[in-house]
Amino acid sequence: MNKTELLKSGRNRLLDLHKSLVDRERTTYESLNGPVTSGQFLNLLLEDPEFVWLRKFSTLIVDIDEMFAQKDGFDNKAVDAHLSKMREIVMQKGDDEDFVTRYKTAIEEDRNVAPIQADLRQLLS
Repeated sequence: MNKTELLKSGRNRLLDLHKSLVDRERTTYESLNGPVTSGQFLNLLLEDPEFVWLRKFSTLIVDIDEMFAQKDGFDNKAVDAHLSKMREIVMQKGDDEDFVTRYKTAIEEDRNVAPIQADLRQLLS
């Protein structure tokens, strides 16, 4: 598998992971605060500081999609940069302790998150 195919595959698994994490966070939020509409929850995801950690996933997914959608194409440096960022997130590297703590908790507690995380780690190693 070349790097572009690896990035596409990783992006798709990252999207699955993001969805599982968002579903988990919605369940938690609604158990504490009561039901919200999809629109209300989307606003929370975009604006509430409690959900900032999830934006690492969504931002990277959007950045990858934008790269692939460029009319002029893209270069290997962009692919490498996105793969590097994906590895940083999936391997929980970096200085953002809140992100690492929340992500590790989700992996440990959610039976839907852990297998996707494991797939991504294997894919990216």
